[in-house]
Amino acid sequence: MPIDTIYRDSQCEWVDVESPTAEDLKFLHERYEINNLLLEDTLDPNHLPKYEEDGDVKFFLLRESTELERKNLNTISDISTKIGIFLLGKTIITIHRMKTKSIGETKKQVSCLKEETTSENIALRIALLIMKSFDDESVSLLETMDNIENEIFLKNTNHTNQIKRLYKLKRKSGLNSRVLTISTDAIDKFKLLGLQDSQVVDLKDKHKDVVADFDHLNIQITNLIGMFLALSDQKANQVMKVLAIYSVYFLPITFIAGVYGMNFDNMPELHTKHGYFYTLGLMAVVVICTFIYARRKQW
Repeated sequence: MPIDTIYRDSQCEWVDVESPTAEDLKFLHERYEINNLLLEDTLDPNHLPKYEEDGDVKFFLLRESTELERKNLNTISDISTKIGIFLLGKTIITIHRMKTKSIGETKKQVSCLKEETTSENIALRIALLIMKSFDDESVSLLETMDNIENEIFLKNTNHTNQIKRLYKLKRKSGLNSRVLTISTDAIDKFKLLGLQDSQVVDLKDKHKDVVADFDHLNIQITNLIGMFLALSDQKANQVMKVLAIYSVYFLPITFIAGVYGMNFDNMPELHTKHGYFYTLGLMAVVVICTFIYARRKQW
């Protein structure tokens, strides 16, 4: 997508670049005298959030939560996408490799303004919407966790994929927490932009709220995994308990059957007229006595 001027007035010029090419970065370097190293940071899909200054250029690299459903959750690029924000006096330049909600919503907000705005205010709007994307993600993950919890405890399901879903949920939540924690320094640097104190405080409060939400979510997921494993162990123990009880019933009568199954010539009981029925009766008495003993012991 070519370099696009989104907004321009006497106070501000907003230039947006989506999926930048090498030629685009070269143009930005020559036109706005931006350090090539800062521009190259916008190409790295796994670059961590940060803030840098180079002369009159203030550079924010933030990450926005995405709704993409990836199979492998190994890096922060699997759950977020980066947005580079350059501030040069009255000019703001945003660089991103894919369409993002924060940029799209900010465009709509700026187009509806009845008064002129500044580059700092545009940067603040983008940052607030980025925090909102993580807020929406925390709500979505919490709903998913609640659904899994209901399936485990209320519907009494024991599917093998439950633990996989919980592990995936834990990975997503952990990666989001990592992004937000690393973003703390960049968010704090918004106080250098000459914004109103109340505006900066709103951004910091939003960031703290989202961090707290994900910390709570991580604890809840960890607890749910522990309870799920404990429940699985309990069900396995119940099965083993039933098998053990049956073994207690059949062990003595199996012993009796084994004794009379031995092939010895001198076994007088074999010549008893009703020996077969006596033996079955003895087995029945043993089973009944075992049952009564187990009930009294509350096994």
